[in-house]
Amino acid sequence: MSNAELTSVILALLLLVSCAQLVGYLFMRLHQPKVVGEILAGIVLGPALLGRLPFIAGVMNAGKQQGSILNFVYWLGLLLLMFLSGAETQQLFTREERREVSWLAFVGTGIPFVLGLALGSFLIRPSLAGPNGNPLSLTIILAAGVAVTSVPVVSKIFADLKILHTRFARLVLGVAVLEDIVLWLALAIATAVAGQATLHYKQMSFHLLTTIAFFVLGLTLVPRIIKRINKARFNVFARQSPVAYALAVLLAYCALAGALNVSLVFAAFLAGFAVVHKKRRIFADALDAIGKVSFAFFIPVYFAIVGLKLDLVRGWALGMLVLFIAGSCTVKILSVSLAGRCAGFRGLDLFNLAITTNARGGPGIVLASVAFDAGIISPKFYMTLVVAAVVTSQIAGAWLEYVLRKGWPLLTPKAGAQTELSSGPEISAA
Repeated sequence: MSNAELTSVILALLLLVSCAQLVGYLFMRLHQPKVVGEILAGIVLGPALLGRLPFIAGVMNAGKQQGSILNFVYWLGLLLLMFLSGAETQQLFTREERREVSWLAFVGTGIPFVLGLALGSFLIRPSLAGPNGNPLSLTIILAAGVAVTSVPVVSKIFADLKILHTRFARLVLGVAVLEDIVLWLALAIATAVAGQATLHYKQMSFHLLTTIAFFVLGLTLVPRIIKRINKARFNVFARQSPVAYALAVLLAYCALAGALNVSLVFAAFLAGFAVVHKKRRIFADALDAIGKVSFAFFIPVYFAIVGLKLDLVRGWALGMLVLFIAGSCTVKILSVSLAGRCAGFRGLDLFNLAITTNARGGPGIVLASVAFDAGIISPKFYMTLVVAAVVTSQIAGAWLEYVLRKGWPLLTPKAGAQTELSSGPEISAA
């Protein structure tokens, strides 16, 4: 690579990370999800706005080699995001409120997902399919897109509003954790069957069994083995450089997944789930260090490139966008409301839970990105899924802020518990 080519890559990364951080900061100041600002930064740098300027266009489209490097940074940001999401998922599991979480997860998520699978064959049109899309993979992506809830974005909204330690937050995050695990399995299956015009059932069955085995072992047996290796006396690597060791676990998972033809995104999530060790602080510190670098550079660049990929000039399909957002939101809100009633919630509680779990955020965008990169979905469907993730996250954040500003309770408190309406950390977990 020549000095001029290297300079062009550095300038492109400088523009992406600077614009993503700046616009993300502005959105945070407006009490909106930072991820929305980071995606908007990519749109600003794209061909619809600043990308029309000769200098910006020259920097962002310097050549094939630069595109390969930016694509690598994009995937590295995605893998790090999934790795940290997996670690966060492990930390969020709790034994409290099992009954409520079970109702909200299995009914509130199960109904939209099953409806998506059942009605997918009637809803799928040629305009939704990418070059590798087939009816089965498209149906899975459609069902997952309707059902998903975002752990990272919802967590960030709760943290900004200072309600992260409330019972309401615990319930929503518990539901989102279970949903995300199912999502990554569904996404791995969709990518496994993509690109097959004629489904070869023996080959597909082997691939699906491999994916499911990778999933089950990655959530059960392998984390136990990793934890034993973490604290083993011979593991000098982990003691001397916990950050490098955690990254090595991520790379090992991804390398094994690649060899087995399992989604690397799926593997990164399971690696994060496995590497967390609650009794050894060094790994918590290592993940914290990785998170600081990732959220400072790689993840904002990833989301900015997501925005850069959105074709606002030719990628719009307004009818598809409106129908998907209206239909998916209606199904999700009604399903969560039904689940909430079964769990014993009433009135405003139901609406608060439904609006919040409807936020698709980061997982919705990852779903769209992976499906688009795998050639399963078309640019128009990609645009629809990303915009739906952004809009639902914005609605959730704005609604919760409105409820707190009005002094309304997030959940009706149990007998003897304090009402959850304050925005301070002193809230009692009802």
